[in-house]
Amino acid sequence: MSLIESGWDAFLAFLAQGLTAASWWQIVLFTLVLTHLTIVSVTLYLHRHQAHRALDLHPAVAHFFRFWLWLTTGMVTKEWAAIHRKHHAKCEQEGDPHSPQVFGIRKVLWEGAELYRAEAKNEETLRRYGHGTPDDWIERHLYARHSRLGVSLMLIVDVALFGAAGLAVWAVQMAWIPFWAAGVINGIGHYWGYRNFEAPDASTNVFPWGVIIGGEELHNNHHTFPTSAKFSVKPYEFDIGWVYIRMLAALGLARPKKVPPRLAFGDVKPVPDEQTLEAIVANRYEVMARYARGMRAAMRAEWATLRAQVGDESLLKLARRWLHRDDDKVPAPVRERLQQLLNRAPTLATMHAMREELRRLWSDATLSREQMARELQAWIQRAEHSGVEALRDFAQRLRAARLASVAG
Repeated sequence: MSLIESGWDAFLAFLAQGLTAASWWQIVLFTLVLTHLTIVSVTLYLHRHQAHRALDLHPAVAHFFRFWLWLTTGMVTKEWAAIHRKHHAKCEQEGDPHSPQVFGIRKVLWEGAELYRAEAKNEETLRRYGHGTPDDWIERHLYARHSRLGVSLMLIVDVALFGAAGLAVWAVQMAWIPFWAAGVINGIGHYWGYRNFEAPDASTNVFPWGVIIGGEELHNNHHTFPTSAKFSVKPYEFDIGWVYIRMLAALGLARPKKVPPRLAFGDVKPVPDEQTLEAIVANRYEVMARYARGMRAAMRAEWATLRAQVGDESLLKLARRWLHRDDDKVPAPVRERLQQLLNRAPTLATMHAMREELRRLWSDATLSREQMARELQAWIQRAEHSGVEALRDFAQRLRAARLASVAG
């Protein structure tokens, strides 16, 4: 056999197996581990640490994540943080870089990465929202200037390790973030799913168990408490990103700065004071979620009576879905039908009107704390004397509200 033939055979063997001669399941496992590491880098470093300053990371850990993202995504920290901050500032409005309410769900789901790249060219976005991101020598001369070099090196490494199969590994790595983060979270996370809180946007929790996308699945929770390092709120929810944060914190490599507030209850106060007000305002989304549960419970308890009053069960089903939502989030045709229901159901009409009054209380920027406390006291008194049992019980609970922190 000639030297050329031997070299050709060795080259073909390399293409078939690479340096590792790994089996198919080992390649799949390797790919899943690396893509998960990329997801962790995005959610811990880019999102929670850089964009929202929800936690501090040890410089070595932060730089590792920065380096890994350069290798596997080519994303620039300043661009990502600026675009995400603008998304929160302009959420669901004109100027939101990737809202399905603005661009449509198909556009964001399948072309979310293109929307990101287009916004990354907007110098005004980077100037206004990109403050506080890395600006050291390696960022200016390597990570930001040569963002494509990293993914090219990753291609070489993948092919060297697995041969021709490394091309598939690399392709999955390159598609992972554009699909899951730019597409699913930015798209489906503002279009479909469940909502724990009536946040002032269309954000949803895609799944209650945040594993595949590092906890980003809990998107409604995040938009409700954007500066929280922890995304899970309910007992049945799981945020794997928070697990990693706790592990790093135990090693002295991370420090969470804020977690979601929690509405706690103490003794019932005869007169709600400013501390009561502080607890209620800080937990206003939780307060409204409790109010929504009370409305649905009242409807269930009086279903037979309401059905007799209304005579149209489809209206009651519509109310169960929409009556606890903010008026400006309810579609106009639905509002018209709900008004028909409220005209014939005085109990629900009272609860709906009182809900809007409570929401307006903390939405009014002209009120001082003392005025808000007085308005809250007046609201509680009206609720207690409304003749609606659910309202009376809810008002009593508000008198006992106090502020507490969520335990890790």
